Amino acid sequence: MSDISAVLRAPLVDGDKRPADVTEDVCRPLEGRPTGLWWVGIALSSSLLALGVVAVTYMLRTGIGTWGLNRTVGWGFDITNFVFWIGIGHAGTLISAVLFLFRQRWRTAVNRSAEAMTIFAVMCAGLFPLIHMGRPWLAFWVFPYPNSRGPLWINFRSALCWDVFAVSTYFLISLGFWYVGMVPDLATLRDRTRSKLKKRLFAWFSLGWDGSTRTWLRYETVYLLLAGLATPLVFSVHTIVSFDFATSIIPGWHTTIFPPYFVAGAIFSGLAMVLTLMLVARKVMRLESYITERHVGAMCKLIIGMGGVVATAYSTEFFIAWYSGNEYERFAFMNRALGPFAWAYWTMVLCNVLTPQFFWFKKIRSNMLVVFVLSLFINVGMWFERFVIIVTSLHRDFLPSSWRGYVPTNIEIATLLGSFGLFFTCFLLFCRFLPVISMGEIKGVLSYGRSHRGGEA
Repeated sequence: MSDISAVLRAPLVDGDKRPADVTEDVCRPLEGRPTGLWWVGIALSSSLLALGVVAVTYMLRTGIGTWGLNRTVGWGFDITNFVFWIGIGHAGTLISAVLFLFRQRWRTAVNRSAEAMTIFAVMCAGLFPLIHMGRPWLAFWVFPYPNSRGPLWINFRSALCWDVFAVSTYFLISLGFWYVGMVPDLATLRDRTRSKLKKRLFAWFSLGWDGSTRTWLRYETVYLLLAGLATPLVFSVHTIVSFDFATSIIPGWHTTIFPPYFVAGAIFSGLAMVLTLMLVARKVMRLESYITERHVGAMCKLIIGMGGVVATAYSTEFFIAWYSGNEYERFAFMNRALGPFAWAYWTMVLCNVLTPQFFWFKKIRSNMLVVFVLSLFINVGMWFERFVIIVTSLHRDFLPSSWRGYVPTNIEIATLLGSFGLFFTCFLLFCRFLPVISMGEIKGVLSYGRSHRGGEA
Protein backbone atom coordinates (compact mmCIF):
# COMPACT_ATOMS: atom_id res chain seq x y z
CA MET A 1 0.00 0.00 0.00
CA SER A 2 2.87 2.36 0.79
CA ASP A 3 4.43 1.67 -2.63
CA ILE A 4 1.15 2.70 -4.33
CA SER A 5 1.07 5.89 -2.29
CA ALA A 6 4.64 6.59 -3.31
CA VAL A 7 3.58 6.54 -6.96
CA LEU A 8 0.49 8.68 -6.40
CA ARG A 9 2.15 11.31 -4.21
CA ALA A 10 5.55 12.32 -5.51
CA PRO A 11 7.41 14.90 -3.42
CA LEU A 12 7.12 18.54 -4.48
CA VAL A 13 10.77 19.23 -3.57
CA ASP A 14 13.64 16.98 -4.61
CA GLY A 15 16.72 16.13 -2.57
CA ASP A 16 15.24 15.53 0.93
CA LYS A 17 15.60 19.19 1.80
CA ARG A 18 15.31 20.46 5.36
CA PRO A 19 13.93 23.92 6.25
CA ALA A 20 17.46 25.22 6.79
CA ASP A 21 18.46 23.94 3.33
CA VAL A 22 15.60 25.87 1.74
CA THR A 23 16.76 29.11 3.34
CA GLU A 24 20.34 28.55 2.22
CA ASP A 25 19.44 27.57 -1.34
CA VAL A 26 17.11 30.52 -1.90
CA CYS A 27 19.32 33.13 -0.21
CA ARG A 28 22.66 31.97 -1.65
CA PRO A 29 22.14 33.54 -5.12
CA LEU A 30 21.17 36.83 -3.44
CA GLU A 31 24.19 36.94 -1.15
CA GLY A 32 26.90 35.63 -3.47
CA ARG A 33 28.06 36.58 -6.93
CA PRO A 34 25.73 36.15 -9.91
CA THR A 35 26.25 33.23 -12.24
CA GLY A 36 27.71 33.61 -15.70
CA LEU A 37 24.32 32.89 -17.26
CA TRP A 38 22.84 35.79 -15.28
CA TRP A 39 25.46 38.18 -16.64
CA VAL A 40 24.81 37.00 -20.20
CA GLY A 41 21.07 37.44 -19.75
CA ILE A 42 21.32 40.90 -18.21
CA ALA A 43 23.72 42.04 -20.94
CA LEU A 44 21.35 40.92 -23.71
CA SER A 45 18.19 42.29 -22.08
CA SER A 46 19.74 45.63 -21.15
CA SER A 47 21.02 46.00 -24.72
CA LEU A 48 17.50 45.49 -26.05
CA LEU A 49 16.20 47.95 -23.46
CA ALA A 50 18.73 50.57 -24.62
CA LEU A 51 17.65 49.98 -28.23
CA GLY A 52 14.02 50.54 -27.24
CA VAL A 53 14.83 53.73 -25.35
CA VAL A 54 16.62 55.12 -28.42
CA ALA A 55 13.68 54.19 -30.69
CA VAL A 56 11.04 55.73 -28.41
CA THR A 57 13.12 58.88 -27.89
CA TYR A 58 13.50 59.30 -31.64
CA MET A 59 9.76 58.75 -32.15
CA LEU A 60 8.83 61.34 -29.53
CA ARG A 61 11.20 63.92 -31.02
CA THR A 62 10.08 63.27 -34.60
CA GLY A 63 6.44 62.13 -34.34
CA ILE A 64 4.29 59.04 -34.86
CA GLY A 65 4.97 59.38 -38.57
CA THR A 66 8.05 57.28 -37.87
CA TRP A 67 5.66 54.32 -37.54
CA GLY A 68 4.08 52.50 -40.46
CA LEU A 69 0.52 53.58 -39.62
CA ASN A 70 -1.83 55.14 -42.17
CA ARG A 71 -5.43 56.31 -42.39
CA THR A 72 -6.75 52.77 -42.76
CA VAL A 73 -4.47 50.95 -40.31
CA GLY A 74 -4.51 53.36 -37.37
CA TRP A 75 -3.46 50.66 -34.89
CA GLY A 76 -0.42 48.51 -35.53
CA PHE A 77 2.48 47.29 -33.43
CA ASP A 78 1.64 49.72 -30.61
CA ILE A 79 -1.79 48.35 -29.65
CA THR A 80 -0.75 44.80 -30.60
CA ASN A 81 2.03 45.03 -28.02
CA PHE A 82 -0.33 46.58 -25.46
CA VAL A 83 -2.83 43.71 -25.68
CA PHE A 84 -0.01 41.14 -25.76
CA TRP A 85 1.64 42.40 -22.57
CA ILE A 86 -1.68 42.73 -20.73
CA GLY A 87 -2.33 39.09 -21.59
CA ILE A 88 1.10 38.06 -20.33
CA GLY A 89 0.32 39.63 -16.97
CA HIS A 90 -2.72 37.44 -16.39
CA ALA A 91 -1.16 34.09 -15.52
CA GLY A 92 0.74 35.52 -12.56
CA THR A 93 -2.47 36.28 -10.74
CA LEU A 94 -3.99 33.03 -11.99
CA ILE A 95 -1.23 30.88 -10.50
CA SER A 96 -0.86 32.86 -7.29
CA ALA A 97 -4.47 33.69 -6.48
CA VAL A 98 -6.70 31.12 -8.16
CA LEU A 99 -4.49 28.11 -7.44
CA PHE A 100 -4.00 29.38 -3.87
CA LEU A 101 -7.76 29.49 -3.36
CA PHE A 102 -8.02 25.94 -4.74
CA ARG A 103 -5.18 24.79 -2.43
CA GLN A 104 -2.91 23.58 -5.22
CA ARG A 105 0.34 22.89 -3.41
CA TRP A 106 2.52 22.69 -6.52
CA ARG A 107 2.11 26.46 -7.01
CA THR A 108 4.55 27.19 -4.17
CA ALA A 109 7.66 26.94 -6.33
CA VAL A 110 6.41 29.16 -9.16
CA ASN A 111 4.01 31.69 -7.66
CA ARG A 112 6.63 34.30 -6.71
CA SER A 113 8.15 34.57 -10.17
CA ALA A 114 4.66 34.50 -11.71
CA GLU A 115 3.57 37.43 -9.53
CA ALA A 116 6.70 39.37 -10.50
CA MET A 117 5.97 38.64 -14.14
CA THR A 118 2.55 40.24 -13.71
CA ILE A 119 4.04 43.47 -12.39
CA PHE A 120 6.66 43.76 -15.13
CA ALA A 121 4.25 42.81 -17.94
CA VAL A 122 1.69 45.42 -16.89
CA MET A 123 4.50 48.00 -16.75
CA CYS A 124 5.44 47.13 -20.35
CA ALA A 125 1.79 47.24 -21.43
CA GLY A 126 1.20 50.65 -19.89
CA LEU A 127 3.98 52.21 -21.95
CA PHE A 128 2.34 51.62 -25.33
CA PRO A 129 -0.87 53.65 -24.86
CA LEU A 130 1.34 56.48 -23.56
CA ILE A 131 3.65 56.57 -26.57
CA HIS A 132 0.68 55.96 -28.89
CA MET A 133 -0.65 59.33 -27.74
CA GLY A 134 2.32 61.01 -29.38
CA ARG A 135 2.49 63.48 -26.49
CA PRO A 136 2.91 61.35 -23.34
CA TRP A 137 3.60 64.45 -21.27
CA LEU A 138 -0.14 65.19 -21.64
CA ALA A 139 -1.17 61.70 -20.48
CA PHE A 140 -2.77 63.15 -17.35
CA TRP A 141 -5.60 64.38 -19.59
CA VAL A 142 -7.08 60.86 -19.57
CA PHE A 143 -7.69 60.99 -15.82
CA PRO A 144 -10.92 62.51 -14.44
CA TYR A 145 -10.00 65.34 -12.09
CA PRO A 146 -11.09 68.97 -11.60
CA ASN A 147 -9.29 71.00 -14.26
CA SER A 148 -9.15 74.43 -15.85
CA ARG A 149 -9.85 73.23 -19.39
CA GLY A 150 -13.53 74.14 -19.28
CA PRO A 151 -15.93 71.39 -20.42
CA LEU A 152 -13.09 69.12 -21.65
CA TRP A 153 -13.54 65.82 -19.80
CA ILE A 154 -12.81 62.24 -20.68
CA ASN A 155 -15.57 60.14 -22.23
CA PHE A 156 -16.71 57.78 -19.52
CA ARG A 157 -18.61 55.74 -22.11
CA SER A 158 -15.42 54.87 -23.96
CA ALA A 159 -13.86 51.44 -23.50
CA LEU A 160 -10.46 53.13 -23.71
CA CYS A 161 -11.37 55.05 -20.56
CA TRP A 162 -12.38 51.79 -18.87
CA ASP A 163 -8.93 50.42 -19.71
CA VAL A 164 -7.29 53.12 -17.60
CA PHE A 165 -9.30 52.17 -14.53
CA ALA A 166 -9.13 48.40 -15.07
CA VAL A 167 -5.41 48.16 -15.78
CA SER A 168 -4.41 50.56 -12.98
CA THR A 169 -6.59 48.68 -10.47
CA TYR A 170 -5.17 45.36 -11.60
CA PHE A 171 -1.62 46.68 -11.29
CA LEU A 172 -2.15 48.03 -7.75
CA ILE A 173 -3.84 44.86 -6.46
CA SER A 174 -1.19 42.64 -8.08
CA LEU A 175 1.60 44.80 -6.66
CA GLY A 176 0.09 44.57 -3.17
CA PHE A 177 -0.42 40.81 -3.52
CA TRP A 178 3.19 40.34 -4.62
CA TYR A 179 4.61 42.54 -1.88
CA VAL A 180 2.57 41.03 0.97
CA GLY A 181 3.64 37.55 -0.08
CA MET A 182 7.30 38.58 0.17
CA VAL A 183 7.14 40.09 3.68
CA PRO A 184 8.20 36.91 5.58
CA ASP A 185 11.11 36.35 3.19
CA LEU A 186 12.21 39.97 3.45
CA ALA A 187 12.39 39.50 7.20
CA THR A 188 14.61 36.45 6.65
CA LEU A 189 16.92 38.49 4.43
CA ARG A 190 16.91 41.23 7.07
CA ASP A 191 18.17 38.82 9.70
CA ARG A 192 20.84 37.29 7.45
CA THR A 193 22.44 40.28 5.73
CA ARG A 194 25.57 41.93 7.06
CA SER A 195 25.22 45.10 5.01
CA LYS A 196 23.87 47.99 7.08
CA LEU A 197 22.09 49.51 4.08
CA LYS A 198 20.41 46.25 3.10
CA LYS A 199 19.46 45.58 6.71
CA ARG A 200 17.74 48.96 6.95
CA LEU A 201 15.92 48.49 3.66
CA PHE A 202 14.78 44.95 4.47
CA ALA A 203 13.76 46.03 7.97
CA TRP A 204 11.63 48.83 6.55
CA PHE A 205 9.98 46.69 3.88
CA SER A 206 9.41 43.69 6.19
CA LEU A 207 7.12 45.88 8.32
CA GLY A 208 8.54 44.73 11.64
CA TRP A 209 7.90 41.05 10.99
CA ASP A 210 8.66 38.97 14.09
CA GLY A 211 7.40 35.52 13.05
CA SER A 212 4.94 35.19 15.93
CA THR A 213 1.72 33.20 15.64
CA ARG A 214 -0.35 36.37 15.67
CA THR A 215 1.76 37.86 12.87
CA TRP A 216 1.39 34.74 10.73
CA LEU A 217 -2.36 34.68 11.33
CA ARG A 218 -2.79 38.28 10.21
CA TYR A 219 -0.50 37.71 7.25
CA GLU A 220 -2.49 34.69 6.06
CA THR A 221 -5.76 36.61 6.47
CA VAL A 222 -4.54 39.54 4.38
CA TYR A 223 -3.03 37.23 1.76
CA LEU A 224 -6.33 35.35 1.45
CA LEU A 225 -8.30 38.59 1.07
CA LEU A 226 -5.94 39.87 -1.62
CA ALA A 227 -6.21 36.54 -3.44
CA GLY A 228 -9.99 36.89 -3.35
CA LEU A 229 -9.79 40.44 -4.70
CA ALA A 230 -7.29 39.55 -7.41
CA THR A 231 -9.20 36.57 -8.78
CA PRO A 232 -12.09 38.53 -10.38
CA LEU A 233 -9.54 40.89 -11.91
CA VAL A 234 -8.08 38.01 -13.93
CA PHE A 235 -11.37 37.84 -15.80
CA SER A 236 -12.41 41.49 -15.71
CA VAL A 237 -9.28 43.23 -17.00
CA HIS A 238 -8.94 41.47 -20.34
CA THR A 239 -12.72 41.48 -20.73
CA ILE A 240 -12.56 45.26 -20.63
CA VAL A 241 -9.58 45.29 -23.00
CA SER A 242 -11.68 43.24 -25.44
CA PHE A 243 -14.34 45.97 -25.33
CA ASP A 244 -11.87 48.23 -27.14
CA PHE A 245 -12.68 46.09 -30.17
CA ALA A 246 -16.08 44.51 -29.48
CA THR A 247 -17.88 47.85 -29.05
CA SER A 248 -16.83 48.97 -32.54
CA ILE A 249 -18.69 48.26 -35.79
CA ILE A 250 -15.66 46.94 -37.69
CA PRO A 251 -16.18 43.43 -39.15
CA GLY A 252 -14.07 40.92 -37.27
CA TRP A 253 -14.28 42.98 -34.07
CA HIS A 254 -17.98 43.51 -33.47
CA THR A 255 -18.68 40.19 -31.75
CA THR A 256 -19.79 39.04 -28.32
CA ILE A 257 -17.26 36.20 -28.23
CA PHE A 258 -14.39 38.61 -27.64
CA PRO A 259 -14.61 38.90 -23.80
CA PRO A 260 -14.26 35.15 -23.04
CA TYR A 261 -11.99 34.71 -26.07
CA PHE A 262 -9.60 37.42 -24.86
CA VAL A 263 -9.59 36.09 -21.30
CA ALA A 264 -8.78 32.55 -22.47
CA GLY A 265 -6.07 33.85 -24.80
CA ALA A 266 -4.57 36.01 -22.06
CA ILE A 267 -4.38 33.12 -19.63
CA PHE A 268 -2.95 30.89 -22.36
CA SER A 269 -0.19 33.35 -23.29
CA GLY A 270 0.52 34.12 -19.64
CA LEU A 271 0.95 30.44 -18.81
CA ALA A 272 3.43 30.08 -21.68
CA MET A 273 5.46 33.05 -20.44
CA VAL A 274 5.41 31.74 -16.86
CA LEU A 275 6.71 28.42 -18.15
CA THR A 276 9.47 30.24 -20.03
CA LEU A 277 10.50 32.23 -16.96
CA MET A 278 10.31 29.16 -14.71
CA LEU A 279 12.85 27.37 -16.88
CA VAL A 280 15.08 30.46 -17.05
CA ALA A 281 15.03 30.91 -13.26
CA ARG A 282 15.50 27.18 -12.75
CA LYS A 283 18.74 27.20 -14.73
CA VAL A 284 20.14 30.65 -13.98
CA MET A 285 19.49 30.52 -10.21
CA ARG A 286 20.23 26.78 -9.88
CA LEU A 287 16.85 25.86 -8.44
CA GLU A 288 16.40 22.45 -10.05
CA SER A 289 15.43 20.90 -6.71
CA TYR A 290 12.53 23.30 -6.25
CA ILE A 291 11.26 23.84 -9.80
CA THR A 292 11.00 20.17 -10.70
CA GLU A 293 9.66 18.17 -13.61
CA ARG A 294 6.37 17.90 -11.72
CA HIS A 295 5.93 21.68 -11.69
CA VAL A 296 6.81 21.94 -15.38
CA GLY A 297 4.44 19.07 -16.17
CA ALA A 298 1.57 20.72 -14.30
CA MET A 299 2.12 23.95 -16.26
CA CYS A 300 2.17 22.00 -19.53
CA LYS A 301 -1.16 20.38 -18.67
CA LEU A 302 -2.71 23.78 -17.97
CA ILE A 303 -1.43 24.97 -21.34
CA ILE A 304 -3.05 21.95 -23.04
CA GLY A 305 -6.40 22.84 -21.47
CA MET A 306 -6.28 26.54 -22.28
CA GLY A 307 -4.94 25.80 -25.75
CA GLY A 308 -8.06 23.75 -26.40
CA VAL A 309 -10.24 26.69 -25.36
CA VAL A 310 -8.32 29.04 -27.66
CA ALA A 311 -8.57 26.61 -30.60
CA THR A 312 -12.32 26.34 -30.00
CA ALA A 313 -12.58 30.14 -30.07
CA TYR A 314 -10.78 30.26 -33.43
CA SER A 315 -13.22 27.80 -35.00
CA THR A 316 -16.21 29.49 -33.35
CA GLU A 317 -15.25 32.81 -34.94
CA PHE A 318 -15.36 31.30 -38.42
CA PHE A 319 -18.63 29.49 -37.73
CA ILE A 320 -20.35 32.64 -36.43
CA ALA A 321 -19.07 34.64 -39.43
CA TRP A 322 -20.57 32.05 -41.78
CA TYR A 323 -23.78 31.55 -39.81
CA SER A 324 -24.46 35.29 -39.49
CA GLY A 325 -25.00 35.67 -43.23
CA ASN A 326 -23.18 39.03 -43.09
CA GLU A 327 -21.07 39.37 -46.22
CA TYR A 328 -18.69 41.83 -44.55
CA GLU A 329 -18.12 39.49 -41.61
CA ARG A 330 -17.53 36.55 -43.92
CA PHE A 331 -15.06 38.56 -45.99
CA ALA A 332 -13.15 39.66 -42.88
CA PHE A 333 -12.44 36.10 -41.81
CA MET A 334 -11.74 34.76 -45.28
CA ASN A 335 -9.31 37.64 -45.69
CA ARG A 336 -7.54 36.57 -42.48
CA ALA A 337 -6.99 33.04 -43.75
CA LEU A 338 -6.40 33.76 -47.47
CA GLY A 339 -5.57 37.48 -47.74
CA PRO A 340 -2.28 39.39 -47.79
CA PHE A 341 -1.64 38.59 -44.12
CA ALA A 342 -2.47 34.88 -44.39
CA TRP A 343 1.11 34.08 -43.36
CA ALA A 344 0.47 35.75 -39.99
CA TYR A 345 -2.80 33.87 -39.50
CA TRP A 346 -1.32 30.45 -40.20
CA THR A 347 1.69 31.23 -38.02
CA MET A 348 -0.81 31.92 -35.24
CA VAL A 349 -2.63 28.62 -35.85
CA LEU A 350 0.61 26.62 -36.03
CA CYS A 351 1.95 28.05 -32.77
CA ASN A 352 -1.27 28.18 -30.73
CA VAL A 353 -3.22 25.15 -31.94
CA LEU A 354 -0.62 22.58 -33.00
CA THR A 355 2.29 23.35 -30.64
CA PRO A 356 0.40 22.62 -27.36
CA GLN A 357 -0.47 19.13 -28.66
CA PHE A 358 3.15 18.07 -28.12
CA PHE A 359 2.62 18.45 -24.37
CA TRP A 360 0.37 15.38 -24.37
CA PHE A 361 3.55 13.26 -24.42
CA LYS A 362 5.30 12.74 -21.10
CA LYS A 363 8.73 12.40 -22.73
CA ILE A 364 8.36 15.90 -24.15
CA ARG A 365 7.10 17.32 -20.84
CA SER A 366 10.17 15.82 -19.17
CA ASN A 367 12.63 17.42 -21.59
CA MET A 368 13.27 20.94 -20.27
CA LEU A 369 14.94 22.20 -23.46
CA VAL A 370 12.06 21.06 -25.69
CA VAL A 371 9.48 22.52 -23.30
CA PHE A 372 11.38 25.83 -23.31
CA VAL A 373 11.40 25.97 -27.13
CA LEU A 374 7.69 25.07 -27.35
CA SER A 375 6.80 27.76 -24.80
CA LEU A 376 8.63 30.32 -26.96
CA PHE A 377 6.59 29.20 -29.98
CA ILE A 378 3.37 29.78 -28.04
CA ASN A 379 4.54 33.25 -27.00
CA VAL A 380 5.23 34.06 -30.66
CA GLY A 381 1.85 32.68 -31.69
CA MET A 382 -0.04 34.74 -29.13
CA TRP A 383 1.67 37.90 -30.32
CA PHE A 384 0.61 37.08 -33.86
CA GLU A 385 -2.95 36.46 -32.65
CA ARG A 386 -3.18 40.09 -31.51
CA PHE A 387 -1.53 41.24 -34.75
CA VAL A 388 -4.03 39.28 -36.83
CA ILE A 389 -7.04 40.60 -34.90
CA ILE A 390 -5.93 44.23 -35.18
CA VAL A 391 -4.19 44.67 -38.53
CA THR A 392 -6.13 42.24 -40.76
CA SER A 393 -9.44 43.70 -39.55
CA LEU A 394 -8.32 47.23 -40.38
CA HIS A 395 -6.40 47.00 -43.65
CA ARG A 396 -9.53 45.98 -45.61
CA ASP A 397 -12.41 48.25 -44.58
CA PHE A 398 -15.81 48.87 -46.22
CA LEU A 399 -14.47 50.90 -49.19
CA PRO A 400 -11.94 49.18 -51.50
CA SER A 401 -10.70 52.62 -52.54
CA SER A 402 -9.29 53.14 -49.04
CA TRP A 403 -7.63 49.73 -48.66
CA ARG A 404 -4.05 50.02 -47.48
CA GLY A 405 -1.30 47.65 -46.47
CA TYR A 406 0.79 47.85 -43.33
CA VAL A 407 4.53 47.39 -42.99
CA PRO A 408 6.15 48.04 -39.59
CA THR A 409 9.15 50.34 -39.59
CA ASN A 410 12.46 49.75 -37.89
CA ILE A 411 11.35 52.12 -35.11
CA GLU A 412 8.33 49.91 -34.35
CA ILE A 413 10.41 46.74 -34.38
CA ALA A 414 13.02 48.35 -32.11
CA THR A 415 10.26 49.48 -29.73
CA LEU A 416 8.91 45.93 -29.56
CA LEU A 417 12.38 44.54 -28.84
CA GLY A 418 12.86 47.26 -26.24
CA SER A 419 9.73 46.17 -24.39
CA PHE A 420 11.12 42.63 -24.17
CA GLY A 421 14.39 44.14 -22.97
CA LEU A 422 12.57 46.04 -20.22
CA PHE A 423 10.63 42.94 -19.19
CA PHE A 424 13.61 40.59 -18.95
CA THR A 425 15.87 43.21 -17.38
CA CYS A 426 13.33 43.74 -14.60
CA PHE A 427 12.89 40.00 -14.14
CA LEU A 428 16.62 39.28 -13.97
CA LEU A 429 17.13 42.11 -11.46
CA PHE A 430 14.29 40.65 -9.43
CA CYS A 431 16.02 37.24 -9.48
CA ARG A 432 19.26 38.87 -8.33
CA PHE A 433 18.01 40.95 -5.40
CA LEU A 434 14.78 39.31 -4.18
CA PRO A 435 13.86 35.68 -3.41
CA VAL A 436 12.48 33.97 -6.49
CA ILE A 437 10.82 31.27 -4.37
CA SER A 438 8.66 31.77 -1.29
CA MET A 439 10.72 30.16 1.46
CA GLY A 440 7.83 30.03 3.91
CA GLU A 441 5.50 28.27 1.50
CA ILE A 442 8.16 25.83 0.29
CA LYS A 443 8.91 24.82 3.88
CA GLY A 444 5.21 24.10 4.34
CA VAL A 445 5.22 21.44 1.59
CA LEU A 446 8.57 19.76 2.33
CA SER A 447 6.84 16.82 4.00
CA TYR A 448 4.39 16.34 1.12
CA GLY A 449 4.82 12.79 -0.16
CA ARG A 450 7.88 12.20 1.99
CA SER A 451 6.20 10.01 4.63
CA HIS A 452 4.71 7.81 1.90
CA ARG A 453 7.93 6.76 0.23
CA GLY A 454 9.42 3.33 0.61
CA GLY A 455 7.06 2.38 3.45
CA GLU A 456 8.52 5.00 5.80
CA ALA A 457 6.40 5.92 8.78
